[in-house]
Amino acid sequence: MPVLNENFIKWLGKKKDEDEEMINFRLQSFQKFKELDNPKFGPKIDIDFDKINYYKSELDEVKNKWSEVPENITNTFKSLGVISAEDKYFDGVSNQFESEVVYHKNKSNKDIIFMSSDEALKQHPELFKKYFNNLVKYDENKYTALNGALWSGGSFIYIPPHTKLDRPLQSYFRIDSKSLGQFERTIIIVDDYSSLDYIEGCTAKSYSTTSLHAGVVEIYVGKHARCRYSTIQNWSKDVYNLVTKRAIVLEGGEMEWVDGNIGSAITMKYPSCILKGDNSIGNSLSIAYAKNNQQIDAGAKMIHLGKNTKSNIVSKSISENGGTSNYRGFVKITKDATNSSAQVKCDTLILDNLSISNTYPKNILENNSSTIEHEATISKVSEDKLNYLMSKGLSYDKCKDLLVLGFISDLKKELPMEYAVELNRLIKD
Repeated sequence: MPVLNENFIKWLGKKKDEDEEMINFRLQSFQKFKELDNPKFGPKIDIDFDKINYYKSELDEVKNKWSEVPENITNTFKSLGVISAEDKYFDGVSNQFESEVVYHKNKSNKDIIFMSSDEALKQHPELFKKYFNNLVKYDENKYTALNGALWSGGSFIYIPPHTKLDRPLQSYFRIDSKSLGQFERTIIIVDDYSSLDYIEGCTAKSYSTTSLHAGVVEIYVGKHARCRYSTIQNWSKDVYNLVTKRAIVLEGGEMEWVDGNIGSAITMKYPSCILKGDNSIGNSLSIAYAKNNQQIDAGAKMIHLGKNTKSNIVSKSISENGGTSNYRGFVKITKDATNSSAQVKCDTLILDNLSISNTYPKNILENNSSTIEHEATISKVSEDKLNYLMSKGLSYDKCKDLLVLGFISDLKKELPMEYAVELNRLIKD
């Protein structure tokens, strides 16, 4: 297991054939990681950084044929249903195993760029560096700094102006080793008058030791462009999922986050939109389901800078068997963002007396022509409700499934069919 120090950082950069500029960026990020403390809010993060494996690779290059990928990796993605879904639903796929993308295929005949971030740095260095570390800075928090030092894999997507894909693009991230750290870096640029649907899946094999997933996502939505980023994460209960995701939206553009958080030991994730352009729109629809002492601290952030901007946050939180599920959100309508509006709706479902759910909203309104609306509800499944349903001939587990699946129906409607079916299965499990 490599020791996390400057020598390892240099080795990683040289292994990837990076120039001195990128290697120096990694070293600068590593120094900041050592200086910064864990966040002061949310769940307590207790990671022994000396016991994390910070890099593991099974292949020296990305393959575009499954027959060229090692059998154990192919079987893993086959068992997850990733391979069978590839031809049916997607215009392109990228599959990361441990620290590197192992399989990638772009099926679209449109003039787009879709490749691993490592390959994008080599093949399109000027375009990559224009957007890298521009929207999410390496020194924002301890884990953006760690990502800056160790980033590996992830997807780079550029959609040219006036381009709309027929089907979504997908990336899938898999942790299969114990105590692994995964640090993908994803950059998406949807240029003016274009549209993209992007889907991300995340799973990990379960171990008794801690693993760490600290990804960074930067999304740029051009004028009158649209991007939808859908995530279903089902990390095992030994994974710390500490992710920073942010989008900036120009005039008339629209960004939509659809976010499902089912697994992990601890999740801290708050997809954000900076509504820079006039008449831009930001939406976030999320579910957090915490079981068995899991702690999911999730939500969204919307920052209104342009005039006539709109944002909408819908958060569904469920807690069961001692789980803690928190909504943490931030909405700010600035002084110059006149005639803007924001809506926040937080719904919470608590399934027993052992579990906890909290909401931590922060809303700031700096002009008199705009509005922020906030609504929150907390429901507890009572024995009376369950007994009533059971009197109709349903089992206890079936009754609970019906209540939960009905509670998250808003999210399922926004997912592609195969992901909605997968979400149903994960929740029932």
